[in-house]
Amino acid sequence: MTDPHWLVRRALKVLQSDDTPLYLFTLAAEEVDLVADVARIGRDEAGKLIGYQRPEKQKHVKQIQEYLDSENPVFPNGLILALPPEVKFKSSRGPGTTDGLAVAGTLEIPIALDDDGPRPAWIVDGQQRSLALARTKNRRLPVPVAGFVAQNLEVQREQFLRVNTVQPLPTGLVTELLPEISRVPSARMATRQLPSALVDMLNHDVDSPFRGLIRRASTATGQKKAAVVTDTSLVEAIRESIESPSGVLFPYRNIATGSTDTEGIRRVLIAYWGAVRQTFPEAWGKPATKSRLTGGVGIRAMGRLMDRVMTHVRDDDPDAQQQAAAELALVAEKCRWTSGVWEDLGLPWDDLQNTPRHISALSNYLVRTYLAERTGRR
Repeated sequence: MTDPHWLVRRALKVLQSDDTPLYLFTLAAEEVDLVADVARIGRDEAGKLIGYQRPEKQKHVKQIQEYLDSENPVFPNGLILALPPEVKFKSSRGPGTTDGLAVAGTLEIPIALDDDGPRPAWIVDGQQRSLALARTKNRRLPVPVAGFVAQNLEVQREQFLRVNTVQPLPTGLVTELLPEISRVPSARMATRQLPSALVDMLNHDVDSPFRGLIRRASTATGQKKAAVVTDTSLVEAIRESIESPSGVLFPYRNIATGSTDTEGIRRVLIAYWGAVRQTFPEAWGKPATKSRLTGGVGIRAMGRLMDRVMTHVRDDDPDAQQQAAAELALVAEKCRWTSGVWEDLGLPWDDLQNTPRHISALSNYLVRTYLAERTGRR
């Protein structure tokens, strides 16, 4: 008699990698919920990132369920599961067991008998489908599954990013996950890994003016009202400064060795943005509808101004923020973050949008004004 704590299924073991076995098998719709769960992205009490999946899309789930409940559904869209190391694969006997690409056999998967207990596997791809499968009346509908054994959460996150490249994930979700994995799926994503880690630092560092103000994919519902800064804009502002040879953060990376002075970058960011908050207190910490400073256009433009301002400030000076504030004072009177009309631009404050054209126009205006005022002062 089969052990009730184990689910046994016919399976193929695909010979792709010795380190990460891949299994192809089938589950009944009602069994998916016994085997796997969704790792929702969030933060624990210590602020550490947990999970990786975006929130449920109820409308999408309902549409899938309605199809599954129809008379003759054909459901080739399988699930990808991260299986626990405890799974057991037993090869079948006989000369036809393998064709050199895959091995036939049986897969034993531990299952949860308690409805509220933890599931042994995690859904890497197909979370909306899995929710619909758990609710369909076609309880025995066969569901194709591809499963790989994942020793840790990092492997799951890496695979999650890789399998979601055809239909892009929300940019904020991707950028928040990137610092948590060591093997980034693409060069394009790699450019955002360090900036995303720095944004995470800014959102939690007790000395940061951004603490608690940055909205990320893991931001709890009750905290979203206070989180007025979109993480993607800040990530992009930092990325530009790190990657551009004219960026103030560029020298903090050693291209030859691949090392980065993250503490030096931290000092620059906290000193500069602390000075921004000090210079424009009435515009800081407000949603973009009330202040363009903390909107995408303001963050990006002020990020480019940082590359000019902080070249005149020593990041290791105890008075670095005050020095940066003295530099920002040169443009403060020309800024219209919450009211009025921007001179030269001819735009009311709330007509500025987070578009490439407006970001470029505002950036050029701020830098041009700063350089002119600084030259005049000198």
